[in-house]
Amino acid sequence: MSNNKVKVPTVSKNDEVVVDIVGLTHEGEGVGRADGFTLFIQGALPGERVRAKVLKVKKTYGYAKLQELLVKSADRVDAPCPIYKQCGGCQLQHLSYEGQLAWKRQHVVDNLERIGKLRVAGADGEGGLVGGEADAVIVHPTVGMDEPWRYRNKASVPMGMAAVATGGDGDGLFSEERLIGGFYARGSHRIIDMDECMIQHSHNDDIVARVKAIGRELGVSAYNEETGRGLLRHVMTRVGFVSGEAMIVLITNGQHIPQVDSWIKMIREAVPNVKSIVQNVNKRDTNVIFGDETRVLWGSEVIYDELDGIRFAISARSFYQVNPVQTVELYRKAVEYAALTGSERVIDAYCGIGTISLFLARQAGHVYGVEIVPEAIADAERNAKLNGIENASFEAGPAEVVIPRWRKEGIVPAVIVVDPPRKGCDEALLETILAMHPERVVYVSCNPSTLARDLRVLEDGGYRTVEVQPVDMFPHTTHIESVCSLIYKGLSE
Repeated sequence: MSNNKVKVPTVSKNDEVVVDIVGLTHEGEGVGRADGFTLFIQGALPGERVRAKVLKVKKTYGYAKLQELLVKSADRVDAPCPIYKQCGGCQLQHLSYEGQLAWKRQHVVDNLERIGKLRVAGADGEGGLVGGEADAVIVHPTVGMDEPWRYRNKASVPMGMAAVATGGDGDGLFSEERLIGGFYARGSHRIIDMDECMIQHSHNDDIVARVKAIGRELGVSAYNEETGRGLLRHVMTRVGFVSGEAMIVLITNGQHIPQVDSWIKMIREAVPNVKSIVQNVNKRDTNVIFGDETRVLWGSEVIYDELDGIRFAISARSFYQVNPVQTVELYRKAVEYAALTGSERVIDAYCGIGTISLFLARQAGHVYGVEIVPEAIADAERNAKLNGIENASFEAGPAEVVIPRWRKEGIVPAVIVVDPPRKGCDEALLETILAMHPERVVYVSCNPSTLARDLRVLEDGGYRTVEVQPVDMFPHTTHIESVCSLIYKGLSE
């Protein structure tokens, strides 16, 4: 007979408890302990003691609502955004920027140690490095921004309808349904109407506000998730930080746009810097923003912008980093870690529209980029030509299929650069890297947990993770990018 007993939670729903906050989750919630029971509390910071009301209890953890701050963190600040507590776009505005940078470094360290089983060199209280243990990974202090606001060059704004009071008489108020657009409330699909977002480039805010006003004037309906009816699902805008050019994408629930000529005329008059007006059709019942069909309504198929002197043509569906200032920092570090002398062959897996490839090409012998999305490869080839770069070539297909074929054709790289999506590298790609064992691997990551998982595979296959540089691409959110330098152990043996 088993003596194992199911542990009974020490707190119950609706209890008010005093909680010591010991950490933050990857979603920015405070992690606290109440009588040894773990509670997640939105808005609480490490080092704080809070009074909280328990909202939900599971077997090993629960959720609670912050009621009162009993002991405040020295890093607590007042969030400047007036709708910060309602909006789900940012998670860390109540944490000082210095505190955010320190937490993001620690978040990377925790994942490397816990998931990757890597030894990380310590850091002193001033952000400097201590330790110096042989083969310990150096995780540098997070590279932050001098001005961590208004950094986003792209906005994707969901649209909806809401009743708005228009007046009244003795019998009551009058209201009408009108077009709204903003961001989803935290943990829901309820749209909070807004005209200003403090992490968006001000041009994006202005464009979205003008497009909403035009839509209201023309009586445009918004898509309703429950009924599947209505036209406008999202408005997406892109702004070139260097060029000033703007693109507007109308994501619609159907191909037909009533009064489309009036739409175009009024948008052009209201947004003088617009160079491209595009429609994307998405009829599916999905949370994915884009559908498969995209067509230009007016102007160019692309807008142009620059990163570190390299010009890029950016289409509606292009993956282009949303923070151009920090993108330059990230990619310069990737080139530094590649340690190029001008003669090397380099493979850029997950190359997208060729952003990292073209940075690398300025110092490499030849860069080979591979990406599964054919449209991205077309953009990459266009961008190489746009910049007169002839030592970069691109191919569409799965990296784990294309790269082994390149190897058979005699393309043996000295460096492989990977910049995968959040799910990390494909297992077959990691096997391919280990089979080719280039001298160096440079891993650019947007997810510390999958980064740590993949580094463990590469370490077990003969590589040593030398150093990691976190870069704050998304201030005031919990997201963190990192670039990692790995060398093949056989080189030093």
